[in-house]
Amino acid sequence: MIHRMLLVVALLSAFAAQAQYPAKPVRVVVSTVPGPLDTFARMVLDKMSTALKQPFVVENKPGAGGNIAADMVAKSPADGYTLLFAIDTTFTVNPSIYKTLPFDPAKDFAAISVPVTYGQLLAVHPSVPANSVKELVALSKQKKLTYASGGNGTPSHLSGAYFLAAAGIDMTHVPYKGTGQSVIDVVAGQVDSIFAVTTGVLPHVKAGKLRALGISSAKRSALAPEVPTIAESYPGFEAAFAYAFMAPAGTSVDIVRTLNREMLNALAQPDVQEKNRTFDYVATGLDPSQSAAWLKENRERWAQVIKRAGILAE
Repeated sequence: MIHRMLLVVALLSAFAAQAQYPAKPVRVVVSTVPGPLDTFARMVLDKMSTALKQPFVVENKPGAGGNIAADMVAKSPADGYTLLFAIDTTFTVNPSIYKTLPFDPAKDFAAISVPVTYGQLLAVHPSVPANSVKELVALSKQKKLTYASGGNGTPSHLSGAYFLAAAGIDMTHVPYKGTGQSVIDVVAGQVDSIFAVTTGVLPHVKAGKLRALGISSAKRSALAPEVPTIAESYPGFEAAFAYAFMAPAGTSVDIVRTLNREMLNALAQPDVQEKNRTFDYVATGLDPSQSAAWLKENRERWAQVIKRAGILAE
């Protein structure tokens, strides 16, 4: 009888703790150094912190394409107090480019949210005689062209490899350690072309130092609506990237739903909407199960591109 009462008390305590989540500060591991992901994470977590009346404390753990941060969170208690903010490629691309991973991207995490997606802009140096995606493809069949990226397996590399596959062409890949230097060298005319985040190349396009040819996402960019999507030339083409907000597998459904709800509420706030517009992010509105499905679908899509291109992590 006493055992039964103790069990009931323990269960009631567990439910109470869950009901008042979060009851203490929440640690959020961000998989990059301060930059776009970190800025976005802090912006939405600040809103969530206000709504849930507990601090969300960011800890940056960069390295190995997000694998170090992901491994740390995967092995943390599934109590909602250690979470992960990563670029989606940790879950969609890394399984195909790393020979082994210290975690299972499908089984070791509960998806809270894929809050926003973003595309890449294809730009060329003005000396390249191509004013459209189709003209660039035709030119590449006549002469050897080059494309820069922020490194093997980065969104800029993946978008480029996917484009080559879709168009049935080849270009020489020139990888850099980070997108910043790669853009500088395309502006300088040392490399012919690049896929990069819209905000990273649009100022150079407006200054006449680069020419924009296409957007990798399914819809045109709100920042550069005059630039056609690549899908307008190659139907079905879509290279979209995202941020992923994740919890360790086994985290209660109620906690995951609470965090997803507050994420959606944060994204709906006018100041966040305006910042997302300037960052060229598109809010998805996905719930936890839809977020998990998005990651699975893109993991399968990139596996095919990576296999064709023979991409391996450096």
